[in-house]
Amino acid sequence: MRIGVLTGGGDAPGLNAAIRAIVKRCGHYGFEVVGIERGWAGMLEPQTIELNYDNIKNIVGKGGTILKTSRTNPLKISGGAIKVADSFKKLGLDALIAIGGDDTLGVAKVLSESGLNIVGVPKTIDNDVSETDATIGFDTAVNTAMRLIERLRDMAESHERTIVVEIMGRHAGWIALHSGLAAGADLILIPEEPFKI
Repeated sequence: MRIGVLTGGGDAPGLNAAIRAIVKRCGHYGFEVVGIERGWAGMLEPQTIELNYDNIKNIVGKGGTILKTSRTNPLKISGGAIKVADSFKKLGLDALIAIGGDDTLGVAKVLSESGLNIVGVPKTIDNDVSETDATIGFDTAVNTAMRLIERLRDMAESHERTIVVEIMGRHAGWIALHSGLAAGADLILIPEEPFKI
């Protein structure tokens, strides 16, 4: 079998670890793995790299994604879905693994429903993808925020001040909730629970 893998959307910690795990597991079964560079853009105008044990050995500690990424959505481009299907065939793919957030996984779902063999792997620091406990990138985001909050708390106590911290997460309060609880915040406001100041 020949498996393609791409990373789409914004950056998140853990992308290279996911790529490495896919290559190792596929290698265990004797599957060939091809990396699609620049997310869905790499399926519109194929740019690929063969992935094997030799070129994934030391990627876990690297930031970003060795496959590069983009926010290209082929469904918003005239004839984009057809181009992706054509590339799927030209590249000889039996399946494609798309690692991404809402947009990347939305494209994967639509293309999968049209008959392409595509699997989505959720990746977003926001952890706002349903049907999963934790997405790739979420744990690192929580731990980074928690360390920041702990440092700010120490400073606030020594100066007898109140500190307000705004955490990333778009419309989801998961990072704020988990990092706030772990750091011992006095109050945590999240978008899922309306509040007035």
